[in-house]
Amino acid sequence: MTDVAVIGAGPAGLMAAEVLAQGGARVTVYDAMPSAGRKFLMAGRGGLNLTHTEPLPDFLARYREAMPHLRAAVEAFPPDALRDWSAALGQLTFVGSSGRVFPKTFKASPLLRAWLRRLDAAGVQFAFRHRWTGWDGQGRLQFQTPNGTLAFAADATVLALGGASWPRLGSDGGWVDILAAKGIAVSKLRPANSGFTVAWTDVFRDRFEGQPLKGVALTIGAHTVRGEAMITRSGLEGGAIYALSAELRETVLGLGQATLMIALRPDLDTAALTERLLGTRGKQSLANFLRKAAQVSPVGIGLMQEAAIASGRPLASFSPAELARLINAIPLQLTGTAPIDRAISTAGGITFDELDDHFMLRKLRGVFAAGEMLDWEAPTGGYLLQASFATGAAAGRGVLAWLKRS
Repeated sequence: MTDVAVIGAGPAGLMAAEVLAQGGARVTVYDAMPSAGRKFLMAGRGGLNLTHTEPLPDFLARYREAMPHLRAAVEAFPPDALRDWSAALGQLTFVGSSGRVFPKTFKASPLLRAWLRRLDAAGVQFAFRHRWTGWDGQGRLQFQTPNGTLAFAADATVLALGGASWPRLGSDGGWVDILAAKGIAVSKLRPANSGFTVAWTDVFRDRFEGQPLKGVALTIGAHTVRGEAMITRSGLEGGAIYALSAELRETVLGLGQATLMIALRPDLDTAALTERLLGTRGKQSLANFLRKAAQVSPVGIGLMQEAAIASGRPLASFSPAELARLINAIPLQLTGTAPIDRAISTAGGITFDELDDHFMLRKLRGVFAAGEMLDWEAPTGGYLLQASFATGAAAGRGVLAWLKRS
């Protein structure tokens, strides 16, 4: 029987372990943390979004430039297969109004517990508090443990160590230097599905921190997304922001800032808004007038005030036509990205040129990689977990095929 080491006990690593055990390998999963699936459990705090039900061609397009490299893995383990897998663990799923798929329990912990029981029954061993530090002089895997340094000679290895977001949960990007020392090209890890910083005025920050922007349209260049965002003390975050995070991040990194255009009433054009604002204001404050005549929320009015301050003109001096244009074209300067350790996921990782079609590193025979270690990113909505599960399964199949050939 062959011995396979899986390093990383997140979704990609656990799925690789399951496929390997089913294929007859003796599997040990190593992880630096005291228990498995810590980031997976964090993802389930607000309801575990496993995958999405949109047509597969549209689904695959969410992976952007990485789509050609992920297509075969996702097609081999598509959303329907993930739902069936969850159901076989006793966790039935349902489809939300947006097409997102969730367990009926809306939690990650029951699914993870059932999964770990299945892995245990399949003979998978776990070694926690084992931090991988590379290879020793004999080519054995080396781990730092509470009892000192441990070396293990594996017939094959799957690396599934995650990116660099939420490092306190185990994904700290410490593997980058280890692989770089072996000549593996790794694209710089960057925050993805992250918030962005904005230089709010003190008045706006203190009044609107934690307030949602609902039903807005956000635009950067040729990219527009409709949805919700959240005002934070240091900037903006939320689903619509995450969906544009790649474009926003690259603009910020390239130019030092990015101009995000916000439409507060995207279903009304400028002419319709102007007509509403031509009415007599009377003794109403401008804020009450905007709220009643154009149904602009208080936080939206606050954003209009921020834009007026930046332009050097008081909002009260704007004509009805100018107010109408501003409502659906508020320019907001994003000054930076939120720290990577607070991002939902990371972009960057092992470049696909370093991998063969079975996710084996070309320069390190018998070493495979999966999950967020690879150079891809996707928006929230189930795409992150789907690719992690799918590449983990693909790496597991790749190991079995390689061992058979060897």
